[in-house]
Amino acid sequence: MKLLILGDVVAKPGRQAVLERIQDLREQYAIDLAIMNAENVAGGFSITPVLAEELFSEGIDVMTSGNHIFDKKEAVSYIAKQPRLLRPANYPPNTPGSGLWVGVVNEIKTAVINLMGRVFMPPADDPFRVADQLLESLPGDTRVRIVDMHCEATSEKVAMGWYLDGRVSVVVGTHTHVQTADQRVLPNGTAYLTDIGMTGSYSGVIGMNKTDTIARFTSVVAKRADQATGDVRICAVVVDVDETSGRARHIERLNLSHLS
Repeated sequence: MKLLILGDVVAKPGRQAVLERIQDLREQYAIDLAIMNAENVAGGFSITPVLAEELFSEGIDVMTSGNHIFDKKEAVSYIAKQPRLLRPANYPPNTPGSGLWVGVVNEIKTAVINLMGRVFMPPADDPFRVADQLLESLPGDTRVRIVDMHCEATSEKVAMGWYLDGRVSVVVGTHTHVQTADQRVLPNGTAYLTDIGMTGSYSGVIGMNKTDTIARFTSVVAKRADQATGDVRICAVVVDVDETSGRARHIERLNLSHLS
């Protein structure tokens, strides 16, 4: 099975890049399942039902998220009825939505798990314990298992990769918006990358206007940063997974310039 996983898709530049390129990428890499992190889609903060449905209709199969998922009030009711949009599974039990998607892809049972770290992040339950619980809940024949570890600390992401090595097919990190270059298949068959990176404008600061962002570091009265424009890139990974064993065969990191 071939997986395409896109990192944090930020604001209109990132969203448009995905809409314009997703079908080409699916065809070029013979993708069976396309996943993206959607917590920054709407102006850099959360997602709306209209934008989510547009992305689903153009070729995204499952969306993960993180600490910004509920920044738009429309996302609260939408996520409760859209099982393909996930929020961190280690949020409190009464949180709308789910942190786990289970489906069938080309007759292969497949699971996507969304976790959030705790180091330098908003309060959340232990992602390691929640990962154990979710994996134990899966039917034994769910061979392909993908984990989005949304967190700030590199060490926490690396630890999750080692913790789940051999129990899931893929562990990839999101949230920092900066792509790392440590893609590899761990000894027991789990494909790993500390951070996929951002799909969006690289002319600013992690997708946001550089002048606005610098002002927030230098003033206590600065406004919320607007989105950046220009120098748009698509950051993603392509993972080849053996459907029988669930072990990853190969992981390839993508960093593609995009011109609308």
